[in-house]
Amino acid sequence: MAPTTADPGPSQLPLTERQEARRRRILAASTALACRGGFDAVQMREVAETSQVALGTLYRYFPSKIHLLVAVMRDQLGQLHEALRTRPPTAEDPGERVAETLLRAFRALRREPRLADAMVRALIFADRSVSAEVDTCSRLTTTIILDAMALADPPTGERLSAVRVIEHTWHAALVSWLAGRSSVDRVTADIRMACRLLELPELRQKAERPGMR
Repeated sequence: MAPTTADPGPSQLPLTERQEARRRRILAASTALACRGGFDAVQMREVAETSQVALGTLYRYFPSKIHLLVAVMRDQLGQLHEALRTRPPTAEDPGERVAETLLRAFRALRREPRLADAMVRALIFADRSVSAEVDTCSRLTTTIILDAMALADPPTGERLSAVRVIEHTWHAALVSWLAGRSSVDRVTADIRMACRLLELPELRQKAERPGMR
C-alpha cells in the first residue's frame, strides 16, 4: 500500500497538528485494546469508537488492522529509541551495548505480553500492501542497534551483515517466546550470543565515540 496522506511516508508532508492528535488517539486506543486482549481484541470499529473518530476516517489513516498494529509497533520502537537517547546503554563493548538494549526492550515486552503478541502477529501476517510500514519498523530497529553500538565511524559491510543476523535472531526469539517454545532465559542467551558477532576480531572497528568508555 502506498502511504496515505494521514499516515505519511518519508516522502510526504508532515501531518497537521489536528491530524497528528487524531493519529495519536488511534494508536493509544489500539495499544490499550491490545494490552487487554491481544490481537483479536483490536477491532477497527472498537478502535474508532474508543479514539472518537469515524470508522471511515480510521480506514483512511489505516486501511486494515494489520496496518494499524504495524503502526503501533513503529510507535513502540520510536518510544524505545527516545528512551535510549535519554538513558543510553553503558556496557563496555558494542556487542554488549546492543545486547543491553535489546534485553531492555524484551523486558518491556514481557510486561505487556498481549501487546507484544499482537504486534508480532501483525508483522507475520503483513503482506505486500504493508511492506512500506514493515520496512519502516525494520529501519528503525537497525537504527536502534547502530545507535547502541555507538561507533566512531560508519559500520562496515560486515558489521551491517552482523546487525541483520542480530535482527533476525531477535525476531525469531520473540516469536518462539510468544508461542511458548522458548523460555525467558533461552531468549536472553540467544540474544547475547547473536550480539557477540559484533566482537569477532574481523568485525572490529575503531573505538566507540569519545565518552563511551
